[in-house]
Amino acid sequence: MGKKRVILITDGDLYALRAVEHVARKIGGRCISQSWGNPSKISGHQLVRMIMQTPHDPVLVMFDDCGFRGEGPGELAMRIVCSQPDIEVLGAIAVASKTHHSEWTKVHFSIDRYGSFTEYGIDKSGVPDFETGRINGDTVYILDELNLPIVIGIGDIGKMAGHDAVEKGAPITSMAVETILERSGYNAGVERKAKDTNQ
Repeated sequence: MGKKRVILITDGDLYALRAVEHVARKIGGRCISQSWGNPSKISGHQLVRMIMQTPHDPVLVMFDDCGFRGEGPGELAMRIVCSQPDIEVLGAIAVASKTHHSEWTKVHFSIDRYGSFTEYGIDKSGVPDFETGRINGDTVYILDELNLPIVIGIGDIGKMAGHDAVEKGAPITSMAVETILERSGYNAGVERKAKDTNQ
């Protein structure tokens, strides 16, 4: 069957759930809807079982610590998912938040609420901040040590002053997911498979 391909998303509130479910349908993948929660309520081992059982690919999974200092439940689950030999993590979307306990991670780049790429970090409302290549959030503590192929910073999923509303198609979240797929070569693989099927 090959490895299940997964994108990590460091947000899990109801707005994020609606936006991520919409994006998953759009790309023909699957959102693990039970991964939503503020904080995360599903364990890493439960998530692994759900990921491996879904016939769809790629799989979008949400993780949320709700401001827990250090390694919270969302990050613990993330570590377990990333350690599985049958799961290939294509990248992560690091979501900005106004966390009371300052946590940050390096990002390869960010996408602001207008859909522009920037080398700067991004704040909760999707506006670039003053620091290059890093973002503040509440479920980003371990992203650096996971050595992921790509980490993209964005504002609060499904919000950003209405710019990422699901009623508008969650365009910023969509762009972040599609960029990870493009950088991973996933889309080229899908096109190649479709071509071989049609021959």
